[in-house]
Amino acid sequence: MVDLHTHSNVSDGELTPALLVKEAINLGLRAIALTDHDTIEGLESAKTAVSQYSGACKTSFRFIPGIEVNINWAGPVHRLGPGGEFHLIGLGINSPSPAFITAVEGLSRRRAARNREILERMHELNLTSSNDKAGMDATWKELNAIAGASGVNYSLGRPHFAALLIKRKIVNNVNQAFARYLGVGKPLYVPKDGLLFEEAVALIRESGGIPVLAHPISLYVSWGRLPDFIKTLKEMGLMGLEAWHPTAKCGSCQRLETLAHNLGLYVTEGSDFHGSFRPERKLGYSSKGRMIDDSVLEAIPELCH
Repeated sequence: MVDLHTHSNVSDGELTPALLVKEAINLGLRAIALTDHDTIEGLESAKTAVSQYSGACKTSFRFIPGIEVNINWAGPVHRLGPGGEFHLIGLGINSPSPAFITAVEGLSRRRAARNREILERMHELNLTSSNDKAGMDATWKELNAIAGASGVNYSLGRPHFAALLIKRKIVNNVNQAFARYLGVGKPLYVPKDGLLFEEAVALIRESGGIPVLAHPISLYVSWGRLPDFIKTLKEMGLMGLEAWHPTAKCGSCQRLETLAHNLGLYVTEGSDFHGSFRPERKLGYSSKGRMIDDSVLEAIPELCH
């Protein structure tokens, strides 16, 4: 088993990078990719953990440094936007270029600004215990405690705000938090800024990585238009398609896999693991509990050297 899409608490996951690696090894996975949102801050910690835990377990384990970048519906792709979530995974970010690092640092700053706006909206809706500055400080502490962070609010994401709403007994569960407050068009929804597709592809490629379109169903592009859209992305440098994902039905995943093969794209598969924030997503499994076989990784030579 392998997993080519996971998150740590450096973005919006629950486990630290080291604990994520430990969990994957304990579960018997042969490889994982850490693909935190708009940051590579957790990669070194994960690499160190691989040496520690795989050596102790006397097992061969491959770690793939990665990232998941938010893409703006702009430039040549704007004719189909704005649509849903447009995310690009970079797999194999072994040598981040100076331009890549600068771009990612900019994304982190914009993520922090988004978090501040979400928090301000929570206060406007009286969803916190106080509307004064002291109350806001306390809320940041709560959020960082939930995330396992140390005052680094750029690492926060919507699942952490959902957890806070649950803790405050404003909602009962994560699905309710998104349905009432955090989902698209809801009171606490703030759009994420991102990179242009062609910019992100170039930065990933120059850093040694493979650009992969994440969870294509989330684009909200119709099946009638999706093949031409993805073909256009390939012409702009796309190399892979995450055909299998827990949020997609098996039939849709099979259609995406066929489309990837027809276009000459790599087929990738991941759990999009976040921990207890998204309990339905299990390390090493994708759509409807399908085990992610290591043949997925073996079919991508650039990641197997």
